[in-house]
Amino acid sequence: MPSPSVDPDCETAAGNLPVIGVAVVGTGFGQKVHIPGFQAHPRTQVVAVYHRDLNKAKGIAQAHNIPHACNTLSDLVALPEVAAVSISTPPFLHYEMAKTVLQARKHLLLEKPTTLSVSEAQELYKLAVANKVIATLDFEFRFVPAWQKFAEMLSQGYVGQKRLIKIDWLVSSRADASRPWNWYSRKDQGGGALGALGSHTFDYISWLFGSVRRLSAHLSTAIPLRPDPVTGELKPVDADDSCMLMLELADGTPCQVCISACTYQGRGHWVEVYGDRGTLILGSDNQKDYVHGFRLWASQAGQALVEVKIPPHLAFPQTYTDGRIAPFIRVVDQWVQGIDTGEAIEPALRSGVYSQLLMDLTHQSHTQGRWLNVPALSEFLK
Repeated sequence: MPSPSVDPDCETAAGNLPVIGVAVVGTGFGQKVHIPGFQAHPRTQVVAVYHRDLNKAKGIAQAHNIPHACNTLSDLVALPEVAAVSISTPPFLHYEMAKTVLQARKHLLLEKPTTLSVSEAQELYKLAVANKVIATLDFEFRFVPAWQKFAEMLSQGYVGQKRLIKIDWLVSSRADASRPWNWYSRKDQGGGALGALGSHTFDYISWLFGSVRRLSAHLSTAIPLRPDPVTGELKPVDADDSCMLMLELADGTPCQVCISACTYQGRGHWVEVYGDRGTLILGSDNQKDYVHGFRLWASQAGQALVEVKIPPHLAFPQTYTDGRIAPFIRVVDQWVQGIDTGEAIEPALRSGVYSQLLMDLTHQSHTQGRWLNVPALSEFLK
């Protein structure tokens, strides 16, 4: 389903397919990852940028050779050149912004976490379906070469019947207590390690291992006060910086998850799968870039672990200093294919709904201090 907003005179050299005009909303991560990613993709062109301060919007547009700058979303989606919009603002802004985009019948690429609640995510999903637009989540681990090889070996039954899954994601991004207080410190604005890291974790658990039957969670805040960036006054932090989870998957496999953003010299990001035939271990100790550095090890029948070579066909055609750009371009590629065909391709908004459901239940489990059953995703997509 080619978008009616796509400029038919804008065509790629190979295939004569229309270039999709994209507006970028969110200029932190947006400038670091979204703008360079869209500008590198042969089928997308950044035609507009949003910032609530028009002068800043104009400055960003000029710096990146973007023709339009806007300080309201209504002006942005009214531009005829804009066929699609990416949103990489803080989580508490996602719902209203995404709703405006979808109501304008523009395709949507949304950063995680999806929203602040599964009911909001569910409404966005229904709106995208009703308006026949393609909405995608930036769950980029699905497109990192070592992760793709890991998924391939799992699907081929390398470990046999799964016995245990163990996930550690231990980083130091919030370990410094002098780091300023901001939205990330506030639970009501989507802050915390669960939203930043757990949203990814829930998506790839679903992708790699299937749905979750029930879960139990404990959230904690190791640094309860942070300095205000203007006054220096210490302000309370109520968002989590560590999260401990026990999951039981639909097939009965136990899964242990430990996430923390306040661990100096934390071991990084590791996913271990133990089965009756073998073991797979995927991991990276890179503390500065959460994409670069992943390696994969495998063992069967009790033999020593051996590093698995990642085949060339899975490698990125180009890598960047910022490791997030190359997998983001692959997410964009899925999005573009969905726009072309009129059918959402994973990681679609339905995956964002499921990730948000599991985050909501995590908060509820922590508050209630008990295991909670996880409803089927289909109940939220009716």
